[in-house]
Amino acid sequence: MFVQDRVAPKPQIQKNKIPTSVSRFGDAKSLDFSTWVSDNLYKIIIFFVLIVGVVGVFYIVNFSSDTAALLCLQSTQSHSHPSKPPQIEYNKIVSNPDKYSQYSLFRSDQWIVVSVSDYPSKELIKLSKIKGWQLIAVGNSRTPKDWSLKGTIFLSLELQVQLGYRIVDYLPYDSYIRKNVGYLFAIQHGAKKIFDVDDRGEVIDDDIGKHFDVELVGEGARQEVILQYTHEDPNRTVVNPYVHFGQRSVWPRGLPLENVGQIEHEQYYTEVFGGKQFIQQGISNGLPDVDSVFYFTRKAELEAFDIKFDERAPKVAFPQGIMVPLNSFNTIFHGTAFWGLMLPVSVSTMASDVLRGYWAQRILWELGGYVVVYPPTINRVDRVEAYPFAEEKDLHVNVGRLIKFLIGWRSSKHRLFEKILELSYAMAEEGFWTEKDVKFTAAWLQDLLSVGYQQPRLMSLELDLPRATIGHGDKKEFVPQKLPSVHLGVEEIGTVNYEIGNLIRWRKYFGNVVMIMFCNGPVERTALEWRLLYGRIFKTVIILSKEKNVDLAVEAGQLEHIYKKLPKILQRYSSADGFIFLQDDTVLNYWNLFQGDKSKLWITNKVTKSWTTVSVGGNSEWFSKQAEMVKKVVATMPVHFQVNYKSAVKNYQILTICNSEVFYVPRHFMSDFIDLVSLVGELDIHHKVAIPMFFMAMDSLDNFDPVLDSMVYKRKPPSNNSTFYSAEAAAVHPWSVSSEQEFIKLTRLMAVGDPLLLELV
Repeated sequence: MFVQDRVAPKPQIQKNKIPTSVSRFGDAKSLDFSTWVSDNLYKIIIFFVLIVGVVGVFYIVNFSSDTAALLCLQSTQSHSHPSKPPQIEYNKIVSNPDKYSQYSLFRSDQWIVVSVSDYPSKELIKLSKIKGWQLIAVGNSRTPKDWSLKGTIFLSLELQVQLGYRIVDYLPYDSYIRKNVGYLFAIQHGAKKIFDVDDRGEVIDDDIGKHFDVELVGEGARQEVILQYTHEDPNRTVVNPYVHFGQRSVWPRGLPLENVGQIEHEQYYTEVFGGKQFIQQGISNGLPDVDSVFYFTRKAELEAFDIKFDERAPKVAFPQGIMVPLNSFNTIFHGTAFWGLMLPVSVSTMASDVLRGYWAQRILWELGGYVVVYPPTINRVDRVEAYPFAEEKDLHVNVGRLIKFLIGWRSSKHRLFEKILELSYAMAEEGFWTEKDVKFTAAWLQDLLSVGYQQPRLMSLELDLPRATIGHGDKKEFVPQKLPSVHLGVEEIGTVNYEIGNLIRWRKYFGNVVMIMFCNGPVERTALEWRLLYGRIFKTVIILSKEKNVDLAVEAGQLEHIYKKLPKILQRYSSADGFIFLQDDTVLNYWNLFQGDKSKLWITNKVTKSWTTVSVGGNSEWFSKQAEMVKKVVATMPVHFQVNYKSAVKNYQILTICNSEVFYVPRHFMSDFIDLVSLVGELDIHHKVAIPMFFMAMDSLDNFDPVLDSMVYKRKPPSNNSTFYSAEAAAVHPWSVSSEQEFIKLTRLMAVGDPLLLELV
């Protein structure tokens, strides 16, 4: 029984004992103060501790108008870096047989594991009747006490504790993450395959083996080759599998938002022999696994999703170096990958299985295994329930960085579990989860061994090997169907195909260009929206603001000197084609930039209200100081910079100012830009002065590309913004977006140039 369930014992009253005056006050004692303190010292100490505790709690609670202070404290503690990796003495781990449950002698090869918080659903009842598979339901604190289902093994909270697994101490009481106990229980009772699913998934035709490769070896195995994505694009690290199965405008939970716009199908595939698809991800019809951004922006509030995928599309494999989002709704794990079932505990529930999936894929490569995604295997009903966007915030922010980290991670350990523990520790150091998950991983690995799991043997990693040239005969073609996007209220007819073709061309043109955006407005309301809008087109969207926001991956910087922040960002993306800087008070019509020359500098030098010159004499002292500092920097410039600058500026009494709301620097000028920033050093040159100085030093004004010349520029916006906006301009300034409603309004206006933007609203 848990502490919160216990009832305090009632005090026993002795009816025949009536206290007298003597027994009440006791013998007379000295009233000397020192004697009193001596006699009551322990009471004084206890009273003092209680007072300190009460004051501490009172201070925290009243420090904020809500629970923010407590959450802040909790966050500060949870994000501390781990001190050192835990050490596991593997030879001292003892066996932990099931001695407490009534199923101690039961064994089965094939298990279905679900989490239950309510009475059995009709889908769950059907799951319990699938032949050859044993259903196990894992309870939590919200599960009814009298939960039961014929033929199903139910693990109540009490039974979970009795099983003696180390991981139980780390699990939250009210979460599906308690499925970890179910995984161990299945392994302990003979599991060779585990189907990880939720309680609203209905297996199509009630036959798991019809859809998945349940047998990988032996007579029942399908001896066949499988289509596999290629490494044609060396920069591609993650793929949206829904495109392959006919739904280009749908994306899975866990796909980085900047990859949402990658909707073109494969030009060709390669093939791989089956047998090592140790993790198998199924596609779900009805309500597929989508994130809250998709869920909230693709339908009316009371409309249920019923999305269909191509059931005839072939299954597809993912080679080392390319990842895919995985979930806990519709996935089969074979014994070789049972270690990868671990759901982390220190991240949000909506991020737990996604992080598990990427983490497991990286370790799977160490075994020579790979992930395969299958055509529709289950149908999930959309119950039109609230979708927790807040639970996904850390997922949207960190997942792109996580994928990059995992692909670059290497280990010199010689045993699988040592590699797993090393990776978990490294992920905590990088902030993807906390030290709690490092300890949880250690407990998980020990529990696996204690229930009889054997570590698989390592294989040589292929990531660092030279990639074989793909010959013509090795290329396999498959063109996905273009299924109706009924959830968008449109049919994908010729018009939509044309629009998607445009999006593909824009993405190919700008797909290796980094956007750096400075937000003057509230990033809490707009950061994700900006990433969703421009992330469809550009390689990535880096957001800067006055204040740092770790949760939203917003970096701190002051606009007056924001150029000094750019070199570090450029060095992080040194292989990019270039970077484009944009302030959030300016709208970028990227479809009109397609004709721009990416090898040239872009800036608003022909937009008269953005690029101006000021006579230093007779103006404020600020202009004089800025001009003097510019003169100092120019004097230290190498000859090629000085020649360019002095050919553009003949008179030091004239100061060039550019508001620099938008500009572009190609790759071969990035090192020049970095060198020029270093020449400024600690000088207090304003952003509006520094940027035009840099541009005129890097190249001749005559060589600047004129693509931004058509920019609509006003110093103050008219009262009616909608008449001010033009989809034919390269950019529009000024434009204010400080809320979701204003973002929706802007998106609808921009849809004139990019009609697919209507999908976002």
